[in-house]
Formats: sequence, structure tokens, C-alpha cells
Amino acid sequence: MPSEGLRWETLEALKNSPKGKLKYSPDWLEKGEDILAGCIEVSSLSPLSGQILKRLSPRPLLKTRSLSSCVRDTSPEISEDLAAGASVPISPRQISSPTSPPPVSIHAEEDEQKAEEIKEDSVASPVASSPPAISVLSPRATQMAGCIRMCEQKHKAKAKAELSLRQEQQERLVATAAKCESEQLKRYEELMELKQRQEYQSMRDMLEKETQESLGRQEKLREEHRHRMKILNLRLREAEQQRLREAELERQRQVEGRERHRAINAIQEEVLQLNQLLQPRPSTLTDPALDHTPYITRGNQLCSQVSEVVPASADGQFLSVEDLTVAERALQEMRSLVRNLQDEVAQATERKRKEQEEEEEKKKRHEELKAQQEEQKKTAARSAKEKAKKEGLQTGADESTLKWYNALKDAASQCAQAFDELSKAKDTQTKKFKMELQKAATTPVSQIANISGAPLKEAFEKIDKLLSSRPVTSAGKTVSTSQHPQGLEFVSYKLAEKFVKQGEEEVASNHSAAFPIAAVASGIWELHPKIGELILAHLHKKCPYAVPHYPPMESGTSVEDYQKILGYRVDDSKVEGQDSFLKRMSGMIRLYAAIIQMRWPYTGKQGPHPHGLNHGWRWLAQILNMEPLADITATILFDFLEVCGNALMKLYRGQFWKLILLIYEEYFPRIEAVTSTGQMGSVTRLKQFLETSLRTKQIPVPKSELGSAFFRS
Repeated sequence: MPSEGLRWETLEALKNSPKGKLKYSPDWLEKGEDILAGCIEVSSLSPLSGQILKRLSPRPLLKTRSLSSCVRDTSPEISEDLAAGASVPISPRQISSPTSPPPVSIHAEEDEQKAEEIKEDSVASPVASSPPAISVLSPRATQMAGCIRMCEQKHKAKAKAELSLRQEQQERLVATAAKCESEQLKRYEELMELKQRQEYQSMRDMLEKETQESLGRQEKLREEHRHRMKILNLRLREAEQQRLREAELERQRQVEGRERHRAINAIQEEVLQLNQLLQPRPSTLTDPALDHTPYITRGNQLCSQVSEVVPASADGQFLSVEDLTVAERALQEMRSLVRNLQDEVAQATERKRKEQEEEEEKKKRHEELKAQQEEQKKTAARSAKEKAKKEGLQTGADESTLKWYNALKDAASQCAQAFDELSKAKDTQTKKFKMELQKAATTPVSQIANISGAPLKEAFEKIDKLLSSRPVTSAGKTVSTSQHPQGLEFVSYKLAEKFVKQGEEEVASNHSAAFPIAAVASGIWELHPKIGELILAHLHKKCPYAVPHYPPMESGTSVEDYQKILGYRVDDSKVEGQDSFLKRMSGMIRLYAAIIQMRWPYTGKQGPHPHGLNHGWRWLAQILNMEPLADITATILFDFLEVCGNALMKLYRGQFWKLILLIYEEYFPRIEAVTSTGQMGSVTRLKQFLETSLRTKQIPVPKSELGSAFFRS
């Protein structure tokens, strides 16, 4: 029969398909599974039986019922489906019965008998039609087919997600390319517009030349006429002379205007050419550390700035001197951008090589610093106490402190030498630029006050912009460190010097000014670490007790020079009074104590303080290891503990109180021993402070400390 051939053909195709092949697993014996378990399990319908049903030819309904009755005995699920009207004949495969484990084979004789029965049933009920044959699968095969389908769906979902991600990437790439092409088209249009203006200018110059020649001829005729009418028309000649003077002024104005026009065209041409140099080259595209985007963006802004100035002269109007100055500044900034980019390209390879070494070195330093801090907490008080019990203490700083002190001094000297050319410039323009830079650096520091947080933030942003080589407006003039190769070094040095000077003068006379100045200084230190090193170098130079270091008098040094080294002011061989000296030292120590505990709240950084409380603990330990000086030691100890004592108490707790007890019991008697009767004021203040702190077990918060409410105001 035709349907019989299709059925065997379907079974043969299923047998040859990957799903119809048996798979061997070497783990069957270990798992305790029977190798033929899949062949003797109860059969079930395949998920793909619908496709097989479509290919089979019609069958008599009676045969379907007879076969469904046979299947009903072996598989309850299939019998229920057939009873519901889904007439499904059983394909000639081995069917396992629950009552008989061995499979029953269907022979050719039984097929012929069944075929005759089907014919009889078809005669009895011609209306009934046979459904297509189905493939009966074991539960394991059914489970495997389901797993295959789930895997296909999973891969389809994964493919859709990857396709969606790829589509988004392509859209972003297309958007970036479109933006770049748009900018290039804009630059091309500006170039074409420049060429058109140049052609128009050349034509206008030609016409102007012809006009001048015709005016010359007319002037000759006019001179002949004036010669003939000299006596009779004197007033007319005077009026004509006045008109000629005005015409000369107008001509001079036009000549100057055309010169400025030519200059602006040359500037725009050079700016466009330099902008092409900012575009990334194929050799630098692979370096992720070298980002051309800020340079390209700023270059496009400068091109647009110059393009806005040029159309002012397109309709016969001449450029003003201010517009030409703006264009020249844009050209200088563009040149600076190109130089900076070239420097970055030259340093990219070297920086990439050093990055890995620096990262490893940072990790080592961080681990060493952490271990050192822990060890310092445990041993600082103990070592100070043991050294205090000896007959005498050190007369100077230890070797590591002196090494750090000398390294900071050398860094400040190198910075001063780096802008030596700018500081010694003799031309007027460079001197004026240097003064503007110095005003831009020192004015925001002078404006720092503990009024509210908004002015403090404004001063911080001005200083940060200046150190980031961005233009800053000062006294109505715009200035930037990028306008001179040594501008950044000069500003860094002067800014650090101004911070220390504020401590020397402002904080010395007004103790509440220490915290706002320290907040800005610590924030700038965190963003620009070089400024912090210069602040320490200037502080150590003016106040060596902030190291702490008691410089010895070397042979060959005069008394005046040695007094300057100790921090005294000497003017015309006159040394300042002791009260003035102690006041200045107190101001600088208070500023230093405020810096090591203040953090700028707006940076958002979560890293450690660039010069935190661990340096305050180190300073105290170094002071206690050195023999006290009359008057100065008591003064700086009191100022430091009053400003920074509460923060150290919260951090070091028990160790801090051991240190305070050591100061009171063993170090304070040494201070009293070297202090004369007329210098007991600072000693009395220190004694009262120590006694109150030990009695109450508390060090109060400084009255002028800035809280979170201050920065929100």
C-alpha cells in the first residue's frame, strides 16, 4: 500500500537522523544503569509526531480503533489521546508491555492479516479515515528530544541577546562616525568659505587699486584747478584740505582694517591646519591611554571661536583690535594643544612601560605603609617612654626624618629652577604675564574665610582650574598657565608659598582661619600632589619645628644667617622680637595640624588622606625624642594638641592617652627645667591643658573646626 511505504520510509529517515541514533556512555556501569533500559521502558509519543502524521496516507477508522486498543494496554497516556479522537496508528516498532518485559515483534504474516482487517473495516465504515502513523518513543528519547528543544531555545535567546548587543554597538559606531563626518564637513565648508573670502578680497584689492589710480588722476586735475583758482577761492581750498585730511584718516583706518582682515585670515588658516594635526593617526588609535577626544573637542571649539570673529568683516566691516586679540589667543592655545598632544604621544610609550612598575611599587608601598602604621601605633609610645627615661634625648631629628626633609627641600629648589627663565624675564609683556599669573594664584587664597561653604568652594575651583591649565579670570583679565611653558611650575611654587604665608600671618593673628585654609589646601593637595610637597617644603623652610628639626649652627655661618635658619625674621641686622616669632610659629603649626586632619568634602575620593593623622602621630613621637627648647617647644606642643588632639584621640584611643601621660609625667619636667622665669606663659598653658585632659579623659573639639553644615551653607 502507498501509506505502508511512506511509514517505513519515515521510520528509516528517523533511524538515520541524529536523534534516532543510540548513544553510548562509559558511565552507565558506574551509575548502575542498564544499557538496554531505554529500549524496555514504556513508550511515549515523540514531540515531532505531528510532522509524521502529515505525511501518512488515510487509514480506516476501524483499524485505528483496533490499534489504539492494543496501545491502550501498553501506554495509558496514548490510549487516552486516541480515545479522545486523535486516531494514531502504532508504527511497526518494538513496543514494551508492562506485563511482558521482552518486546513483541510484528511479523509479515500479522501485517497481512491486519491489512485485510483494515480493508474490511474500511468497507464497513467508508466515512472514517485513517490518521497518519506516529513514532512511539521511549521516555528517555522523549526527555532527550525535550532537552534538545530547550537547548535550541536557549541558544536562540542567547543569539537574540548577542544580536541586540551587536546592533547597539553598530548604532553607536554609526553615530560616532556620523558626528566625526559632520565635524569634518563643517571644517571643509569653513575652508571653502575662507578661499571664497580670499578671492573676494583679491578682487576688492584690485578694484581698490584702480580706484586709487583714478583718484590720483582726479587729484592732479583738482590741483591744477586749485592753482588757477588759488586767489579767488581760498575758503574753498581750506574746506577741500579739511576734507582731504578726513579722507586720509578714513583711508588709514581702512588700511589698518584690511591688515587686520588679512591677519585674521592667516590666523584662521593656521588654526585649521593645526586642527588637522589634532586628529588621531592610525599608529595612536591602538593606545587606550592616549585620548585625542579632549584635544579634538577643544580644537573644534577654537576653530568655531575664530570662525565667529571672521564674519564680522565679511560685509565691509573691519575687525576690532579686541577681536584680533581673541583670535591670536585662540591661535596660541591651539599651538599649545598641538605641543601638548605631541608631548603626550612622545611620552605614551615611556608611560606605558612605567605603569606596571609603578603599580607594583604602589602595592608594595601600601603594604609597607600599613605595616608601618600598625607597628608605629604599638612602638611609638613605648620607644618615646624608653628614650625619655635615659639621661638625655636627641638634639636633632633622626636620619629618616632628615632625609625626608632634604628631599622636600631639593624638590622645591628644582621647581624654582624650572621657572627661572620666567622669573628673570626683562621684557614688559612677560613681566605683565607673570604678575597676572601670580595674582590669579594668590588672590583666591587671600579670599579664603570661615564665612560659609560657597565662597570656599569658589576659591577652590579657581585654584583647581588654574593648576589644570584652564583659563581663569582674575581682575577682569583671562589668564592660563598654558600660555607659557613654565607657567604651571611658577603657579605651583607661588601657590604653595601663599598657603604657608597665610598660616604665618592670617592664622597667627586669627586662629579660626586655620581650618578653612587647611580644607582648601588638603583638597588641592589631594588633586595635585606636587602642591602638597611644595607646601611642606615652604613650611619646613619658615618653621623647621614642623619637621620637627632643630638645625645646628654650622661652622662659618653667621649669627644672622643662623637666626634665619631657625625661622626668625632679620631686617637690616635687626632680629624680630620673641613674641612675634612665637606668634608666627604658632600660626604655621596650627595650620599644619589642621591640614593633617581636614578633608575636602567635594572631591568624592575614598582613598587615604595624602598627609593624614599618622604624620601627626609621627610628629609627636619625634618631638618627644628630642630635647626641648626653651619657650618654643611648649608653644608648639600646646598649639598642635589643641588643634589636632581630638582627632588623634579618636583614632589612637588608648595609645594616645599613654602618650599624653608620658608628656605630663616625664617630658613636661624637662620643659620646665630649660624654661626661665620670664618664659613661663606657654609652659603654664601647656600644663593646664595636660591636667584638664587627663582629669576629664577628653580633649574638646576645636571651636573653629568646620562641620558638614558649614559646607552646605
